[in-house]
Amino acid sequence: MTVTKHIKAKNGLFFFWLPLAFTWLMMSMEGPILTSVIARLDQAKSNLASFGIAFSLAMMVEAPIIMIMSASTALANHPINLKKLYRYTLGANLLITAIMLLILTPPIFLFLTEQLMQLPKSISHMTHITTALLLPWPAAIGFRRYYQGVLIRHQSTRRVAYGTVIRLASVICVSLACFVWTDIPGAYLGALSLSTAVTLEAVATRLMADAVLKRIKTIASSTVQEMSYRQIHRFYYPLALTSVITLSVHPIVTFFLSHSRMPIESLAVLPVLQALTFIFRSIGLSYQEVVVAEAGAGVHTISELKSFAIKLAASLSICLGILCFTPLIELWYRHVAGLSEDLISLVVFPTRLLIILPATTVWISYQRGILVTSNMTASITTATMIELSGIITALVLSVGWLDLVGIDAAAFSYLAGRFAACAYLRKPSLEAKSRLSRL
Repeated sequence: MTVTKHIKAKNGLFFFWLPLAFTWLMMSMEGPILTSVIARLDQAKSNLASFGIAFSLAMMVEAPIIMIMSASTALANHPINLKKLYRYTLGANLLITAIMLLILTPPIFLFLTEQLMQLPKSISHMTHITTALLLPWPAAIGFRRYYQGVLIRHQSTRRVAYGTVIRLASVICVSLACFVWTDIPGAYLGALSLSTAVTLEAVATRLMADAVLKRIKTIASSTVQEMSYRQIHRFYYPLALTSVITLSVHPIVTFFLSHSRMPIESLAVLPVLQALTFIFRSIGLSYQEVVVAEAGAGVHTISELKSFAIKLAASLSICLGILCFTPLIELWYRHVAGLSEDLISLVVFPTRLLIILPATTVWISYQRGILVTSNMTASITTATMIELSGIITALVLSVGWLDLVGIDAAAFSYLAGRFAACAYLRKPSLEAKSRLSRL
């Protein structure tokens, strides 16, 4: 089925997007599941803080490979280009794994945690082991996102969702097994569960993509221009840099929180807050690949994509608002996340601050998708640099000058950076839409 026929089908856009949204929604459940288990084990504050810091470091390392899904979605209509992208992905995976090993060397890791973050030695030691357990994570993410892009481009979004079902089931099984039959610290439990689950998902996604890969080999290469490795790098480099900048936010925020008022408490609730908001943001993140796959069909398609984005953005923020301003918020943090009373009182206000964040996630995903389709990826990198600069500036002001509680400063900074990025992308995304309308 061609893209145009797909869009013309009744509710075609919704049903194309739905499995991707379900995929991201299932991934977003990992955080609440793991943090709720960790919060119910001994030394909850220390383990939550260690797990959050280790996860932030692992996400920073995986950053260069995370946008490979957008690249494979865009290039999966040409067998030679896709094969070259696979080799490019393999090289990137080897590089980020080497970087992870370098960070884990004691001199570098102790410098990061004990000198820069000024963490207590006990938490630094726990974070070191937790990070080591996450060593397989970045490369597994790279492989599974490469194959997910192939599936998305060829209208097989349901298979993407099936892979994530395997991942979530693995997280639940491993974490519960460790909880019941072992006495390992909660931070180690979380890292082991994530690494196992993502590795299994990568294997499953590769197997499900096999038929699609065979079909791609039959596509006539002459219908699309063959790209050199230099051209692939020129196309992907801004996307990789965007991810590096985006995911470096996590360790930067962690650094500022370690120097803020109530640092250990703020570090403990940060992964819990991120886990809750990510449930709503994840659905917005799923929209970028939809836009990349569908935006080339013409003006009517772009108009439909924009209308869908507006409705989705409003729905997600309204749903989070209902949760935040009703007794559901306390029920979530007490009975689902398993937080103590003092931590619940700390995290409610920043959660309410972030109500608008899911809506901005949908909108920036729409803007980025339009720009990727138009091969204007450099604008995405610039916007991400603006977002990071806004976050850092807001953190400096809120932690260093206003002396806010760390978790409040983090919430305020996330919003400041995102608004700045969306505002910057308005002009280039309009130019990209104009370019697509002429195709």
